[in-house]
Amino acid sequence: MTTATETAVLGGGCFWCVEAVYLEVKGVTKVESGYMGGHAASPTYEDVCTGSTGHAEVVKLEFDPAVISYRDILEIFFTIHDPTTLNRQGNDVGTQYRSVIFFETPEQEATARQVMAEMAAVWDAPIVTQIQAAQTWYKAEDYHQNYFAQHPLQGYCAFVVAPKVTKFRKTFAGKLKSA
Repeated sequence: MTTATETAVLGGGCFWCVEAVYLEVKGVTKVESGYMGGHAASPTYEDVCTGSTGHAEVVKLEFDPAVISYRDILEIFFTIHDPTTLNRQGNDVGTQYRSVIFFETPEQEATARQVMAEMAAVWDAPIVTQIQAAQTWYKAEDYHQNYFAQHPLQGYCAFVVAPKVTKFRKTFAGKLKSA
């Protein structure tokens, strides 16, 4: 018997950070880095980095809703990145680094709006996360997939990605695959 999975598409800055966290989440069965939300067909990383395509760096997650809910996925999302900074995460600046949730169903949209409203009480500044209908998904180049696991000592990974993974592990210890 196979379990039906659901999909979530989230952008919270550099996709290496978001991907690294969700690869460790119990119930998440697949994580891919990619691009969504732009106007250019078949964008490359170099294209997206210019900010001219309109795409955001995102991760597409497949998850088992019997193990982890979409709500839990979003609570993790709002904790591992700063949803109050417009078009930036730390030193990563541009529309490609915007905070965005691409919903697949009306139920996902309603949950996203509810969780975002609840999380507004946690942050000191207004949340600027966009909530939009899912658009065409473009998988990022192979060298971006599972990047943090392959390059943990690379500067960006060591100083930007690793602290986000550590924060996730401490805050959501019960949601770790190894827990």
